[in-house]
Amino acid sequence: MPEGHTIHRLAADYRERFGGRAVRVDSPQGRFAGGAALIDGEVLRECDAHGKNLFLGFGWRRWVHIHLGLYGKVAFGDGPPPAPTGQIRLRLASPEGYADLRGPTKCALLSQDEKSAVQRRLGPDPLRADADPDLVWRRISAARTSIAELLMDQRVIAGVGNVYRAEILFRHGIDPYRQGRSLTEAEWRPMWADLAALMREGVRKNRIDTVRPEHMPQAMGRPARVDGHGGEVYVYRRATLPCLVCGTTIRRAELAARNLFWCPVCQPAG
Repeated sequence: MPEGHTIHRLAADYRERFGGRAVRVDSPQGRFAGGAALIDGEVLRECDAHGKNLFLGFGWRRWVHIHLGLYGKVAFGDGPPPAPTGQIRLRLASPEGYADLRGPTKCALLSQDEKSAVQRRLGPDPLRADADPDLVWRRISAARTSIAELLMDQRVIAGVGNVYRAEILFRHGIDPYRQGRSLTEAEWRPMWADLAALMREGVRKNRIDTVRPEHMPQAMGRPARVDGHGGEVYVYRRATLPCLVCGTTIRRAELAARNLFWCPVCQPAG
């Protein structure tokens, strides 16, 4: 499932291609035909992202709410759009280009109040200017739940997925099984700042890289990582491989139906 940096990047891409212009809106697949008809020809006035949720604002306080889920994808193209092929849920088009959305978990037309209600259910997003790290800290510091589960709970903090979860815990030497309430504020504050910086870099590069310069392939004389995820990471999907820092075998376990990766030496239980 795409993590928050991907959704913020999509918001920027939609804004750059269609923002401030009247666009044709269609649902070739038909599953969003009613919503598309209501906003066809209106101006795309705003593109907003909150966690893993994308909101495209049209006309007077109408929003297309998109959640890509596991299988959703957006493809951008230049010039007049070709004849639709496959299951295109939503197509935006202008004389300069088009964007096709396929396979999302959600694509729905919302009012302003409905959009606000969705966002109230979400935790602060490290990539948003209105994010409140104090609220995240209050929720984490009061929880008996493991920090690994809390980081993936979109009601606590929005936009963090399995990659950022594994990597931020490694970078700060935090045992993923520690209860949220066992963390100190002195441990949490640097984690939040680091997470926001890593995610901003993810938006810029359109990929996740979490390895510090001294552990990059060139510095260590090791092969570059080859993975569909595409970035250099410390522990994510590196189970059975040696830790880049201490050489210990990276472990994997299932937690709340998701794979968890960590180094037992660099992230000691305590």
